[in-house]
Amino acid sequence: MTASGAATVPDLEDAIGDLQSHLNLIFARTRTLWKESAAQISPELQVSGYKLLTFIDRSGTTSAHELAERFEMDKSVISRQVRMLEDLSLVESCADDRDGRLRVLSATTKAQAVLADLRRAHSVRLRTVLAELTPDEILAASKVFRLLAEI
Repeated sequence: MTASGAATVPDLEDAIGDLQSHLNLIFARTRTLWKESAAQISPELQVSGYKLLTFIDRSGTTSAHELAERFEMDKSVISRQVRMLEDLSLVESCADDRDGRLRVLSATTKAQAVLADLRRAHSVRLRTVLAELTPDEILAASKVFRLLAEI
């Protein structure tokens, strides 16, 4: 409040700076959450492998080529990570029905179960944090994230 009692309108630059600062904190927290989640699955699982695994699980099936494009990673990095996921019995690879030269990747039953457990735990944490917001505030935040994702 100002001396006259009227609320001040935040300066646009200050508001954007505040948003950027909080986004940086969210990104840092997300990286920590990925690391913790990967370790819960296996101490050997790297964050990049965890991110690939969650994508494979959500996709149902995918290929190493699709992973390389989606995550903008070198195919050799994808190959090493997929091999690690296979060694940990988290991903299966089989020949593509349409083109036997290609390999199709899918999450194993073991991976699907552990990822479902992690998603439930993450959902509980998110719901706890968002409990003080109204549905309209959550929708407004969702709109902001959607717009940011389109940049």
